[in-house]
Amino acid sequence: MFDFQKQVIERSFLKPVLVDFWAPWCGPCRVLGPVLEQLAEEQKERWELVKINTEEHPELAQRFGVMSIPNVKLFRKGKVAAEFAGALSRPMIERWLDEHLPDETTETLQDILALAEGWPDPRIVDKLRRFLQDHPDRVDARVSLAKHLVLQAPAEALELVEGVGLGSPHHDDAQDVRALAQLLSFETQNGGKAAKALLEAKAALQNGDGETAIKKIIDATMYDKTLNDDLPRRSAIALFHFWGDEHPLTRKYRRTFDMVLY
Repeated sequence: MFDFQKQVIERSFLKPVLVDFWAPWCGPCRVLGPVLEQLAEEQKERWELVKINTEEHPELAQRFGVMSIPNVKLFRKGKVAAEFAGALSRPMIERWLDEHLPDETTETLQDILALAEGWPDPRIVDKLRRFLQDHPDRVDARVSLAKHLVLQAPAEALELVEGVGLGSPHHDDAQDVRALAQLLSFETQNGGKAAKALLEAKAALQNGDGETAIKKIIDATMYDKTLNDDLPRRSAIALFHFWGDEHPLTRKYRRTFDMVLY
């Protein structure tokens, strides 16, 4: 009988465990599954694979926020350390594994990111810059630096996420960086209510006033959510992502935003 606590949580303290959430009816799952199984056999000294049929264990899918499958999560020391969704190619998965499996470089980066108290945290910017000087190919570090820089240096943040596209595990974060950078460069001669609200949101973000910013973005969404290629919607989602689900502003305004959006 499958024991998630023992086979995944407890085991991940000894060796990383890759969990593949799948279902028999899922076509992409049937593509991804054999690739993961082959890699697991080839790299069995580095990590272990556990496959979870979401039809048989819907409670585990719900517990870990699996909204679509295939969904792959890497567990380390009892917690989800990284994840991706969709049927990535073998080279993409290998790069993802190299990026997220334990090694001295990854541990150093994780130690830096663990110093952050919320978002943005300017205290880790210099540390991330120094890390990237030694490891310029680390996309995760580039995107992390972009996230913490975007409110102060949107142009530099855009450069950092350049080339991070679909298929990258960091695509969603890169898109959020792009949305906020676009908001912070937003200019318009249009005197409409949505545009005016976005300009006020931009000014609030530049002044470090997140609450006024999200309120004005919600106003803009209500007036015209499609403005400037859905910028009100995209920038609100970016803020909620970067703040996190437990941030007071996310808890206070996410439901309001969803009601306005839908």
